[in-house]
Amino acid sequence: MSDSNISSSSSDSASIATVDQNGGRSQRIIDGGQTFSPEQRHWRDVFWLAIFIIHLIALGFVLAVLGLNRFKKSDRLNIDRYTNRVWENNNTGLTENYWPKYAVAGGIGTVLGWTWLLLLGSRANQMMKVSVHILTTYLAVISVLCFWCKQIFWGVAFATGAALQFLYVISVIDRLPFTNLVLQKAVKMVWSLPEVMRVAYAFMVVMLLWMGIWSFGAAGVVASSRGDFGRWWLLVVLSVSLFWTGAVLCNTVHVIVSGLVFLVLIHGDRNASSMPPNSLMKSLQYAVTKSFGSICYGSLFTAAIRTLRWEIRGFRSKIGNNECLLCCVDFLFQLVETLVRFFNKYAYVQIAVYGKGFNRSARDAWELFQSTGVEALVAYDCSGAVLLMGTILGGLITGTCAGVWTWITWTDRVIMVGSTAMLMGMVLVGLAMVVVESAVTSIYICYAEDPSLIQRWDPQFFNQMSETLHQRLQHRSARAREVFTHNQLNSHMQDSFHL
Repeated sequence: MSDSNISSSSSDSASIATVDQNGGRSQRIIDGGQTFSPEQRHWRDVFWLAIFIIHLIALGFVLAVLGLNRFKKSDRLNIDRYTNRVWENNNTGLTENYWPKYAVAGGIGTVLGWTWLLLLGSRANQMMKVSVHILTTYLAVISVLCFWCKQIFWGVAFATGAALQFLYVISVIDRLPFTNLVLQKAVKMVWSLPEVMRVAYAFMVVMLLWMGIWSFGAAGVVASSRGDFGRWWLLVVLSVSLFWTGAVLCNTVHVIVSGLVFLVLIHGDRNASSMPPNSLMKSLQYAVTKSFGSICYGSLFTAAIRTLRWEIRGFRSKIGNNECLLCCVDFLFQLVETLVRFFNKYAYVQIAVYGKGFNRSARDAWELFQSTGVEALVAYDCSGAVLLMGTILGGLITGTCAGVWTWITWTDRVIMVGSTAMLMGMVLVGLAMVVVESAVTSIYICYAEDPSLIQRWDPQFFNQMSETLHQRLQHRSARAREVFTHNQLNSHMQDSFHL
């Protein structure tokens, strides 16, 4: 009786998904051409927009002061007299000793980002394999180099990263063929829209301009007379700021590209007569004005939460029958799933198309996936993780190049310059990768809203997605029956024991 209930509930959810996909949502999406009308757009999350702008202005001033204080002259602005009481002082050079290293890091990161984007268009399968398999080896090699340089902490950190990367790849190895398929179709969509490539390049230039200011201040910190503790403390603060700024620019590109890809899927072709005029410019306009506060807000938390979710999912799938460990991991998993409901990357599609606030967009997107069953497909796909691996690899290459040059002249500052240069490289490569990720998120949202949109765009891909979704729903139903039967058996054994 219980098994039949589970089966019927699974069938019901599939039926509901079909009704939802082919019913009211379809009509709502077809009217999506009106979503770029000014009457339906309002300023969202203005508080976070103000916080971000104030943060940029204040940080820009601080960076200028930190860089100028050691530029061509030690303690030009007499700041050291205020830090003497807090940190130990020692002279380690001038701003111009380290600034060129960051300039090289910015150039290498830009070249890697552009090259990665170009190669994804022609060699998507090979680039995915490079991202997945080379990253583990690269982390292990850097770990060995850190131990050789007697940097024990960083050696352990990179070795741990290599181990976690290896375990994650092993746990999701069976998902990679489907992930590769999704990435290939996303790249196909992106390459049919050359204007979105130009958007990514333009935002990389904007990021480079800000990095010029940021690296000037960071070079001043590395060259300052503060002790290692003081320098690291300031670099961590600057790195958090750069991460947030980079995430905001990446997600702005995400919103712009998602809006355009979504409209192309709705109207069937970018040259369709029903396509709203100046779609890209309108998407850009709203992304950097009325929706910018939502982007700033979401950029604070989304990346960290989804990375944690990937790791927990991969670990959870390989636990086996260890009930104690499974219980602990399930608790963490449910906690992260609750956070994902309010912070997920699919919110940016809703922001782009409907102009909602971030939390409402995230909640609506997640409820859409759960009500249609597409959440099973989204959870199975690892495209976001694969793109993140490529981003980390690009950052590691950038940090290695800057670190090697620093080691030639200032051996005691290799880790400081290398780690911050790595972050610069990750941000720049991420700006290129986010174009593909935007297409992936738009494809999933469209598939959940109205599967016929994907069927019209690529019938073969639609069949493969539908078949995979069917398999995943069957797998979940089988696991639910297995857990229910196991619980029934345990309950029966406990009752027998008491009797």
